[in-house]
Amino acid sequence: MPKHQDAPNADRQASSRPAASRRVAKHRFSRRGFTRRNQLIGLTAALAAAAGTTTVGLSSAASGPGTSNTGTGLSPALADALVAARVDRRDLGSRDASRIDLSLDDAQKAAASSAARQRAEKLAANATLTQRRALALAAAKATAAKKAADSAKALPAAKAAAAAVAERAAIAKAAAPKIVLPTTGYHLTARFNQAGGRWAHNHTGLDFAAPIGTPVRSVMAGEVIQADWEGAYGRQVKVRHADGTVTSYSHMSEFDVSVGDSVQAGTMVGRIGITGNTTGPHVHFEVLPNGGAPIDPEPWLRDHGLNP
Repeated sequence: MPKHQDAPNADRQASSRPAASRRVAKHRFSRRGFTRRNQLIGLTAALAAAAGTTTVGLSSAASGPGTSNTGTGLSPALADALVAARVDRRDLGSRDASRIDLSLDDAQKAAASSAARQRAEKLAANATLTQRRALALAAAKATAAKKAADSAKALPAAKAAAAAVAERAAIAKAAAPKIVLPTTGYHLTARFNQAGGRWAHNHTGLDFAAPIGTPVRSVMAGEVIQADWEGAYGRQVKVRHADGTVTSYSHMSEFDVSVGDSVQAGTMVGRIGITGNTTGPHVHFEVLPNGGAPIDPEPWLRDHGLNP
């Protein structure tokens, strides 16, 4: 087979060119082909290395000048390796992208899981707080109910106790004497209407002599209408009773009541003394019906069940 199929055309072109020009063109073509082969070999070697192939095959059929090279110059095995390398590179890129996507998905899932966990913890804390509040409220209500029940139970007992106290007071009041003598441990030293040089007029009451400091008592219940110094009577207390009668107690050493006080039979109004016009310690006792002129205390006391 001829070296070049288009030799006649080449001969004609060569005959029409100078010999030097043909040599320059030949050298250029050879250098260009050599450069392209080196580039192809480098690329093929790189692809083969990526595919795991160490043997590179290259056809040199078109090494001569004027040779036509219509293919890549790769052997079938190298071409298959090149294709496999391209496929592997594409798959590798796809796997890397998938890994990135999976990493992003994992991060998003982790963030979502953390947010869900935080929400769950917050809900659990709120539920616990609500439960504690409910328990505290229930305990407070139970305590209030117990107090109310205890009060309800105690109320009848308190009423009963108050009723018992009132009953005892009524009994004591009923049993209390309605009238008493003005003092104790005494002896009479002067009676009503008795004459003597110690008085400007006849004696107006009964003198109950007793040691200084002996209590002087109201003979009946009433209201204190006087507690003051009264001239010759010394310290004097007067008590008005329910029927209007006024009783008077004089020559006392002290007062134990004030005007306006309410007293009962036997309430101490003062103590025996020697104030005023007197020669010894005693209480001068008078009875004045409706607060008027004094009357004899002895029959009045007897009329009330007492014998002085």
